[in-house]
Amino acid sequence: MEKIRIQKVLAAAGVASRRAVEQMVTEGRISVNGEIVSALPCFVTEADEIRLDGQTIRNRPEKKVYILLNKPRGVICTQRDETGRNRPRAIDVVGWAGLRVYCVGRLDADSTGLIILTNDGELTNRLTHPRYGVVKTYIARVEGRVTVEELASLRRGIFLGPQKSPDGRAKRKSPKSPAKASVRVIRRGAKESLLELRISEGRNRQVRRMLARVGHKVYRLHRSSVGSINDRGLKIGRFRRLEASEVSALQKIAGI
Repeated sequence: MEKIRIQKVLAAAGVASRRAVEQMVTEGRISVNGEIVSALPCFVTEADEIRLDGQTIRNRPEKKVYILLNKPRGVICTQRDETGRNRPRAIDVVGWAGLRVYCVGRLDADSTGLIILTNDGELTNRLTHPRYGVVKTYIARVEGRVTVEELASLRRGIFLGPQKSPDGRAKRKSPKSPAKASVRVIRRGAKESLLELRISEGRNRQVRRMLARVGHKVYRLHRSSVGSINDRGLKIGRFRRLEASEVSALQKIAGI
């Protein structure tokens, strides 16, 4: 019987992306035939019983589902609220007929806008990998007047430094390359400005951190498009199935 890496099996079953499965293993959340998986690589067969958080996982792939949500403010894009505040999750908003779906990437709780949810682990893995660089467009309302020099800095790229945990320690190493954005001024005033920013990376809170580095507090941040998919006709708090043509466009970007 063929043995397959557990990440590939669970991604095909719609559980999560391969990288997310690796994280679940380090957290001790996955077991095979009653034994906690403590290290990788781990190979399984169709006959093995796989459990996540004590729940049996079906090895056979589910029907693929692709949902586009215009996320409201205050909703989180993780499977669990690590702060313990029990905030609403994107998966709760869509509540898709009991199917297990996951967010493709993240959008911070204070922001609104488009997030894709799916049980297609392979597509999720590829779209969140830096190699594929899916362009995302944001509309940001910021404090103050944005200068020509500040716009130039955003376009050239800004070194953001490592993110820090609540205890002050760095969560991860600082990326070696600067974070860049294509920026267009929609409206500029003395007290506030409205900008459109396009980025092809997915660093944590990247747009907010870039704007903070050039001295502008973000009042409101909205993701208006992911690749060629935009929010026209989809109000905040609403969701819909992606069209077959939209899924095909995402798969093309991901090289599938």
